[in-house]
Amino acid sequence: MSARKPVEPSPERIVRFNRKRLAAEDGARALLDVERQGTDIRKNMAQLLDLRETKEAADAVLLASLPELVPKKRESKLGR
Repeated sequence: MSARKPVEPSPERIVRFNRKRLAAEDGARALLDVERQGTDIRKNMAQLLDLRETKEAADAVLLASLPELVPKKRESKLGR
């Protein structure tokens, strides 16, 4: 048996390989970026939820401390 001579890749094949490699790296970076943005959004939403719950609790305490308003009775038009 004769030993095969290693085949040199063509320049087009090298370019194609590099393009695919760069695209895969860009895709991986994009996925990491999307995950990081999702994490940031979830943190922000949790912070906003805490702030809203705190404000609603403070409003409830304030509302409970105010005296109740009693509606005034209307005078009849005939009693003038």
